[in-house]
Amino acid sequence: MKFIKKYFGPSTLVTAAFIGPGTLTVCTLSGANFGYSLLWVLLFATIATIILQEMTARLGLITQAGLGEALRSQIENPLAKALAIVLVFTAIIVGNAAYEAGNISGAVLGISGIFGTPLPWALLIGLISFGVLFIGKAKIIERVLIGLVIVMSAVFLVTALLVQPDMLAIAKGLFIPSLTDKNQLAVLGLIGTTIVPYNLFLHASSVSQKWKSASDLQDLQKENGVAIGLGGLISMAIVITSAATIFGKGVTGINEMAIQLEPLLGSWAKYFLALGLFAAGISSAITAPLAAAYTAQGIFGWKSDFRSIRFRAIWALILVIGTVFSMLGYKPIEVIQVAQAANGILLPIIVFFLIYLCNKESLLGTYVNKSWQNGLAILVIAVSLLVSFRSLNSVFGFL
Repeated sequence: MKFIKKYFGPSTLVTAAFIGPGTLTVCTLSGANFGYSLLWVLLFATIATIILQEMTARLGLITQAGLGEALRSQIENPLAKALAIVLVFTAIIVGNAAYEAGNISGAVLGISGIFGTPLPWALLIGLISFGVLFIGKAKIIERVLIGLVIVMSAVFLVTALLVQPDMLAIAKGLFIPSLTDKNQLAVLGLIGTTIVPYNLFLHASSVSQKWKSASDLQDLQKENGVAIGLGGLISMAIVITSAATIFGKGVTGINEMAIQLEPLLGSWAKYFLALGLFAAGISSAITAPLAAAYTAQGIFGWKSDFRSIRFRAIWALILVIGTVFSMLGYKPIEVIQVAQAANGILLPIIVFFLIYLCNKESLLGTYVNKSWQNGLAILVIAVSLLVSFRSLNSVFGFL
């Protein structure tokens, strides 16, 4: 019990949030299309996530408040404050709406893999999520679904060992970066599915439920490193199993995605993966709208009331947008890919403000960022901007 209490907490929720249908799909496509060559992206993104989530968790611990509240209280110039609030709120709304479309599409991909596609699954999943959020009993259902996601993650870890991957190719993929015109959208998607902007707000707000004083900082950092490191390892296992089993074969749906689990599960692979996708999709479909509502509550200074019209209006907006886009007829895998890329594009905005807050001595005192933390956070911004620009340029032809 002491081990669980020490190493599993708010950071574990962050890990469960990013091991969703987006991670499963984007990592599978990465392995299928590029083999082991993009493992370096996950190594970079996992280290960056550990650093960034520690920053926002430290801020939440020391201030006992959320990232949104800190942003609103620390920018004194009215014009700068308004601009910051608009930028952050827009990034969270756009990012979460895209993410929600991917979540619902992931759940649809899973349930249609079991029952086929005769029903409007996206609408049904949207209505179920709305009911859970409106009643306010999300925690119980989330725990069950997260449990299924954990089981699915364990299966990928075991399968990654069973498929006897090429260890030399894995080493090259981990430590020799490659960025080409063909893989840059995949790179952006891997970054966006690992370093999730709304998780920075979710983590800061949830820290105070377990950690209460600065003396808890070391335990918080250990928990953060263990939980998110495990999440990165799971993402890498998905890429490895995909690269070892379906590299070059093309992926258009759940049947092809399930091949990577056949070494362990045989003919049951499709049904297990479908259940895992459904669980990951619907649990994230509940979490993402709530995170957006918490963010709005913090940056606008609303009174904490989960049943208020304003709070419900925000999560309902995210849920409706996600459901509508999922129903428009786009292929679920394509929706999920675009959602993760959108998160990668919006990430620099949130990280910029996080760096600003974590360097304010008036807010954190002696617990402000160290130089190396600022350096890595700036590197995240630089890499995200570089890949975002190259991806957008290749699509729209700016230059």
